[in-house]
Amino acid sequence: MPYVDRQNRTCGFLDIEDGENGRFLRRYFILDTKANYLLWYMDNPQNLPSGTGAVGSLKLTYISKVGSATVKQKPKVPFCFVINALSQRHFLQASDQKDLQEWVDALNSASKITVPRPGSGPATETGSTTVEDKKSQTAYKTEIIAGVVVQTPIITQNGGEPQDTSHCETHTHAALRRTQSQIPLPVNKSLPTRSILKSGFCVKQGNMRKNWKRRYFILDAVSISYCKCEKDQVPLRIIYLREILKTHECLVKSGDLLMRDNLFEIITGPRTFYIQADSPQEMHSWIKAINAAIQTLRMRYRVCMISV
Repeated sequence: MPYVDRQNRTCGFLDIEDGENGRFLRRYFILDTKANYLLWYMDNPQNLPSGTGAVGSLKLTYISKVGSATVKQKPKVPFCFVINALSQRHFLQASDQKDLQEWVDALNSASKITVPRPGSGPATETGSTTVEDKKSQTAYKTEIIAGVVVQTPIITQNGGEPQDTSHCETHTHAALRRTQSQIPLPVNKSLPTRSILKSGFCVKQGNMRKNWKRRYFILDAVSISYCKCEKDQVPLRIIYLREILKTHECLVKSGDLLMRDNLFEIITGPRTFYIQADSPQEMHSWIKAINAAIQTLRMRYRVCMISV
């Protein structure tokens, strides 16, 4: 889900279609209304080397419309929406319908566009359509040619939606794996009896070098562990729940931690683990899941002691 960072920018992960091969690639997006740009990076810039620039950008004033992609446009890509900018269309994929709607609303608000929600009446797009009659509207395509803004009417058929003159995408796009706790973990041969309570990617601070790396975390009934990726069968480290003293949002920050959003800490006797989630919702979800697992483990221990 998108969230607002300390600089009042809307941030979060989305998958964007590669214009060359049609694949959807995982990128970190920043909607910066002050700079008037939508930027996307390989990862959260906080986790990239200093000075790493964006891999893509789009000026907000170039955006003419943002809305859900039609089934005809992307028949096999769920939760897909499209950004129309000048003569180009950028297809992006959200994690779910709520994520899609929040990004569409944020982009339309930033670019001063009003679009109708499903089931609501027609709305006017600022700078794109002029309403002379509620029953009759004309859609225009906005382009900038030689520095001049040009609006061209889009031919409609039988008063319906504008004709899509581009070729229909018929092949299946392979979506890059998204960081979602709901994605089931493949069977782990080294730990065949594990019952996964929650899993997903987070960023953790190293113990010695204090660098930040993205890891795949797995919470089960007795431990929380992390690997380099989902397919790894042997975790890099296992933190047993019985060793955890406290898990909560990291509020007291200094140094490198000061600029980290969505940060929580797992406190054990020998070490405190600093972990950064991708959104505030995901951070609170991890804290709640870990604490619940600890409580369940303690209750099971008490029941066993009573039965003995």
